[in-house]
Amino acid sequence: MRVHRGHIPDPSGAGCALTIGNFDGVHRGHQAMLALLNNEARHRGLRSVVMSFEPHPRDWFAARAGQPELAPRRIATLRDKLQELERCGVDEVVLLRFDEALASMPPLAFIEDVLVRRLNTRYVLVGDDFRFGAKRAGDYALLDAEGSRLGFDVARMMSYEVHGLRVSSSAVREALAAGDMTRAARLLGRPYAITGHVVHGRKLGRDLGFRTLNLRFPSRLPAAQGIFVVQVHGLADKPLPGVASLGVRPTVEDAGRVLLEVHCLEWPAGVAIDGGYARILQVDLLHKLHDELRYPSLEALQAGIAKDVADARDWFARASGPGR
Repeated sequence: MRVHRGHIPDPSGAGCALTIGNFDGVHRGHQAMLALLNNEARHRGLRSVVMSFEPHPRDWFAARAGQPELAPRRIATLRDKLQELERCGVDEVVLLRFDEALASMPPLAFIEDVLVRRLNTRYVLVGDDFRFGAKRAGDYALLDAEGSRLGFDVARMMSYEVHGLRVSSSAVREALAAGDMTRAARLLGRPYAITGHVVHGRKLGRDLGFRTLNLRFPSRLPAAQGIFVVQVHGLADKPLPGVASLGVRPTVEDAGRVLLEVHCLEWPAGVAIDGGYARILQVDLLHKLHDELRYPSLEALQAGIAKDVADARDWFARASGPGR
């Protein structure tokens, strides 16, 4: 999969089948849309292209209004989004920086300049609530009419439901905020996971007797926060059980920086104590134990971590018990 960051590639003679959206989480509704896009692209002899934006447009508008708290909580890192888009089989991703120029572009200019002249779009697939252009003035009806005039087909995919529940990024955020990891996994079609490079931290966990692997979460507003039972991929030849904290570490830092700190319940043989650094790990968040807590002392924090470790071991024992 080719990724074009911050620019629109030169038009290709083959043209493209295109869908446009934020794709935060790449949930089952997104996956169904991308499967349809790929099918249409193959049928028409086109390349399948996803256009997405960074930052999220709602992030940008919230920052411009001086109300960053209005930005949506982020489900996935950019790395995870691109990884899932690649897994869905799309040929290219055009990742545009959302800024004043893009926000103020009239809908007709977006269609004529970006879709037709720059991308040579022959087919566009959008969701049922799709809006675009300055002041969100463009909609499906306008896109369809302009497609007839300019020579590209337009299709609309209606809501995707699982057990009567409309699948959306908002629904995934609500499940994660509630700590309902089972419902989140049902909406995503997979366990909720975060991937990233292991980075150096303050080594406090090691001093407390619980060494951790630290991954940065780039958004200050993660959709999930708290203490979780997890499994870790990429450190050994099998997933490792663990317990993790996702948040701002209120007892020791609370600086607004979001970290995923993972303690493996089993440390793999043959991996040195510093052997995790710079590795790319995938951490599946399986079950939420509780919200982040502010402990009155490091001794209380150490006791709290010990209880979390014990509770995680109990959860894994129940999950692998008879009848499972």
